[in-house]
Amino acid sequence: MSSAGRWADLMPRLISAIVMVLLGGWAVWRGGVVFDLLIAASCGGMIWELMRMVAPDRQGLALPLGVLSMGAVLAAALMAGNWAVCLLFVPAIVGAAALSARRAIYLGFALWALFAAYAFIWMRSALGLDWMIWLISVVVATDIAGYFAGKIFGGPKFWPRVSPKKTWSGTSAGWAAAAVVGAVFAAQASLGFGVIMLSVLVSMASQAGDVAESALKRKMGVKDSSGLIPGHGGLFDRFDGMLGAAAMVLMVLSLWGLPGGAT
Repeated sequence: MSSAGRWADLMPRLISAIVMVLLGGWAVWRGGVVFDLLIAASCGGMIWELMRMVAPDRQGLALPLGVLSMGAVLAAALMAGNWAVCLLFVPAIVGAAALSARRAIYLGFALWALFAAYAFIWMRSALGLDWMIWLISVVVATDIAGYFAGKIFGGPKFWPRVSPKKTWSGTSAGWAAAAVVGAVFAAQASLGFGVIMLSVLVSMASQAGDVAESALKRKMGVKDSSGLIPGHGGLFDRFDGMLGAAAMVLMVLSLWGLPGGAT
């Protein structure tokens, strides 16, 4: 491959990354309806991608399920109480019922995306901007540390059959970086050691999300979840780690509450 060909996708990737950072950062900062709409729309896009991957012969279902998912996430965010969360099951169950094969795959990944999207909205509304910055920082630190440690140290592969590029050195470096982010956040917010442990759990969940999406694409025989983001692939490709992290936060905080006495 020529030098020009190797870097042919650099400009689309760079432009897409800048747009995602600016749009996402603005929405996170604003919160409220702006943030809710962005997260709900992103979830709808992921369900659209998921249906197209698991049932390429039923692509007519993809868009209606994406719209239904967006509406379910918004409705769950606006309504109060545990009954609101039940709405998140609707797009997953409807989509699974319409399939004749791969129902379990669709159901599992759809529920993951829907509940993770709800977790993002709940965190921004209930916990505020600082906790959202913490979550994003943990995931970004995990990715960056994992990438560079894997490149520098190499070593045994984490799961070569599913994700051949991931190494144990990169994986463990991601945990360490997440612990550092958690320690800084705990010190600034006068919180306890529990935040550091939660940060490491979130890092693990982020990595698990990446591996799960890689396994899905490998099983479906596709390179990217879609071509929605020029130079990057699809929404699932870019935000699988964030989905895993958000789902872990929702589960942990639902069971045990905020660590260190935070409010």
